[in-house]
Parts: sequence; structure tokens; C-alpha cells
Amino acid sequence: MERATAAPGESWASHFSAGRWAHHSGMILARLGDLGGSREHLQHALDVHGLDRRRSRAIVLGDLGDVHLRQGDLDGALTTWSEFITCADGVQSVKVTDALTDMRVRLSRYGKNSAVAELDGKAAALLGRA
Repeated sequence: MERATAAPGESWASHFSAGRWAHHSGMILARLGDLGGSREHLQHALDVHGLDRRRSRAIVLGDLGDVHLRQGDLDGALTTWSEFITCADGVQSVKVTDALTDMRVRLSRYGKNSAVAELDGKAAALLGRA
């Protein structure tokens, strides 16, 4: 990736950054069932994206919250998705909107939990502004 030319078509990796590569790798590992490996790669993507790339960071946080939930870590999912909502506020993106909608569907199974209800309300408000 680091040696790829910038010219389109000259390298399969020219459009990938290290953060994007880590995000895609994390999602592939999640689909393969390696949720621990997925979390590591998604966390690395967050470290690479930093705070200045809000859209990219928000999308990774949405995916990371899902991985936490799939691991049975509701508290981790809620914490991560709370950060996702904060980061996504004001970002106009179909991917962010889809992640918010997906999060709400996944959380609907935990409706009696007050922390879930609070997070769902914040997501609904964000979707209402989109």
C-alpha cells in the first residue's frame, strides 16, 4: 500500500489507506466469526483515523458496537455506540444513517433496559435531523 502509485489502475491498493485497510479487515474477520480479531482491527482503524476524520471514525464505531454486541458485551456496545452517536452528529452520510438504523434494530431486543432506551432516543433524534 505504501508503495502504490497514485495513478488509477496501476495498483489494486492505491485507493486504500491503512485505516481503511484495518476497517475492511475487521469487517471480514467479523463475517468469518473471528470477533476478537475483528475488534483488534477495528480498534486499529480508530487509532489510525483519529478525531479529524469524523465520518470514517463514526462508521468504524458503528461496526465496532455491533461486534461488541455479537460478543455478548451489551455494555461495550452501548459505550461504543454512544461514542458513535456523538461522532456522527452533524455528519451527512448514507453509511452513517444505515449504521444508526441497524443499531436501533439490534437494540430493539433490549427494550426494557434504560440505557438502551436512552441511546435509542438519541439515535432517533439524529435520524430525525438527517
